[in-house]
Amino acid sequence: MEPIPAGVYSMGDNNSANENEKPAHKVEIDAFWMGTHEVTWDLFQSFLYKDYEKSKQTEGAIPAEVDAVTRPTKPYLDMTFGFGKEGFPALAMTHYNAIQYCKWLYVRTGVFYRLPTEAEWEYACRAGSTDTYFFGNDVSKLGEYAWYESNSDQKTNTVGKKKPNAFGLYDILGNVSEWTYDQYHADYYKQFEGKTVKNPVAVPTELYPHAVRGGAFSSSASDLRSAARGASDPIWKQLDPQMPKSNWWFPEAPFVGLRVVRPLNPPSHNEIMAYYDKAPIEDF
Repeated sequence: MEPIPAGVYSMGDNNSANENEKPAHKVEIDAFWMGTHEVTWDLFQSFLYKDYEKSKQTEGAIPAEVDAVTRPTKPYLDMTFGFGKEGFPALAMTHYNAIQYCKWLYVRTGVFYRLPTEAEWEYACRAGSTDTYFFGNDVSKLGEYAWYESNSDQKTNTVGKKKPNAFGLYDILGNVSEWTYDQYHADYYKQFEGKTVKNPVAVPTELYPHAVRGGAFSSSASDLRSAARGASDPIWKQLDPQMPKSNWWFPEAPFVGLRVVRPLNPPSHNEIMAYYDKAPIEDF
């Protein structure tokens, strides 16, 4: 985890061609820690497969409270999509799956981990920069920091091979897009015009869409801009043969993953469990 200091920044981009990034507005963010890397299969599969977790347990049995955490259904496809596993980002989990992974971490460690809010994500990505990218405005340098359509060979790559941003975050642009907690609203910024808002979050209440950030190995340079916003789409499950469709996997989204955060001042246990224990919304 990398420490992300509290601060105020300008979220969005008034010069963008995309109206969903306007208006740029001041946002105050509390301090938190953020994962140095995107969560890799090395970590995620202990949550995914109970037997795998047992094989890695060095002392005694898995604690009962950990064993009781609901785990994903085993996917009917190879969710690595042939890209690689050790050191590669975990892929194609739903928003609900990503939050349940955070719950498993909490029960495992006693530390509250969660998804970043969209505002936290952009603040961490910018790392003090006001430019198009955290490294400046010269798009020709993007390949030094990110895997994207021009250099990825259309697949994910092992994390940490490119240069980090000023906060020490690797692959914050490219490789896989990253879940945020927020519901995606195209006009969400309009309510904050001319204001300074503290720790904003669009609390999710619907299955689609949720905000994703950072672009992926298949994304254009424009979609890797610090202000660029993405959104989940039901087409990511179009070929899922199950009825109802899986709460856990997006079989057509090998480009989405996650990075966790840990707030400096965690909420109460009851508030934490309320965050984790929202029932999944069935997808027909």
